[in-house]
Amino acid sequence: MADKQTEPVTVISLRKLSLGVPEPQQKEPRTFTVEDAVETIGFGRFHIALFLIMGSTGVVEAMEIMLIAVVSPVIRCEWQLENWQVAFVTTMVFFGYMVSSILFGLLADRYGRWKILLISFLWGAYFSLLTSFSPSYIWFVFLRTMVGCGVSGHAQGLIIKTEFLPTKYRGYMLPLSQVFWLAGSLLIIGLASVVIPTIGWRWLIRIASIPGIILIMAFKFIPESARFNVSTGNTQAALATLQRIARMNRSVLPEGRLVEPILEKRGRFADLLDAKYLRTTLQIWVIWLGISFAYYGVILASAELLERDLVCGSKPESQVAAVTAGDSEESQSPCHCHLFAPSDYRTMIISTVGEIALNPLNILGINFLGRRLSLAITMGCTALFFLLLNICTSSAGLIGFLFMLRALVAANFNTIYIYTAEVLMSASFLGALCLFSSVCVVCAISAFTLPIETKGRALQQIK
Repeated sequence: MADKQTEPVTVISLRKLSLGVPEPQQKEPRTFTVEDAVETIGFGRFHIALFLIMGSTGVVEAMEIMLIAVVSPVIRCEWQLENWQVAFVTTMVFFGYMVSSILFGLLADRYGRWKILLISFLWGAYFSLLTSFSPSYIWFVFLRTMVGCGVSGHAQGLIIKTEFLPTKYRGYMLPLSQVFWLAGSLLIIGLASVVIPTIGWRWLIRIASIPGIILIMAFKFIPESARFNVSTGNTQAALATLQRIARMNRSVLPEGRLVEPILEKRGRFADLLDAKYLRTTLQIWVIWLGISFAYYGVILASAELLERDLVCGSKPESQVAAVTAGDSEESQSPCHCHLFAPSDYRTMIISTVGEIALNPLNILGINFLGRRLSLAITMGCTALFFLLLNICTSSAGLIGFLFMLRALVAANFNTIYIYTAEVLMSASFLGALCLFSSVCVVCAISAFTLPIETKGRALQQIK
């Protein structure tokens, strides 16, 4: 009887539990952003291909910039140029860079990063080839200015690479891109040492155009920025890009639907002057000015030192005295021919290798000390080594100083690229590019308003 009484109790208890279960409520559909997708997909085969192709833009850019340094002694003699005319070539290249960076920034924000990157490479390769047929100095200046315009669009490659990299890999992969710039610099110096003495500087330019043409063919493997597509309302294209990346990486996208607010006004420069970003904007402005001045100053000044035999201790005192005595005569002569010797090319190669020397320490500093402290340390050391160049030392000592300077200024660029991309470009892509261009504008205005013109003046000795 006891068993018969307990059995119904069990049944009643089960019914009470089942009645106590709440009815399922309708859940809101899951959504994710491009940033969520990039972080979820992670690092894989796509990013390796992206790193190799977009990183190789640095090879082309380095070759075009270093080309000015290795060709300047030859064109000086061929067209009997004065010092200011040789320097004017470099000035106009960076002037073209300054002007077109604003235009390319506007177009990239409207039509996409990938398209502008392709156009800039086609533009640069076309005018670079034309430069090799320059019939006169004026044509050479004009065509190299057009090359500078094209090179300014190469920055879109960095933007695409940064946007597709997961956050934790940016501090490692972006500094490694310096390897490509190093490769381009070494390649053009090595080519110059062989090509210029044999078949001439015009063939050097033609050969130097080949990497850019080859790279154009590889762009078809790189998609348009998903962030750009989603910001313009083209969510389907962005989703297709992210799905393709996920397949290549053998990963999956987050669950849900891709969403992102459509920005009616993108890339306003005024965003960077907002109270939230004003201090950061102004300080980055100053830092970019200093780093750019130091970096390109080291490259072009070292070539000038070698070309004009201005290295302290490189000549016997009798020769130095003779040169000093003949300064007034040389100032009247439009041309002094001093082509690079094999030892000069070796000096340039060794100092250029310095650009990768501090990469491991730079990567560690960026990721463990942070962007700000790492940049402060390398900038301080850069200032120190510039002062050390004033020491009269042997050729080996000069090479050592130049080696460390190239290493430090390259580390500065690595850090400021990452910091600027992370802190400003999320707020205003075009605004950030305009900031870079504004640095060049400030330099151009400062150059134009300098109080002293040195054209035709002999070098002055302080007694």
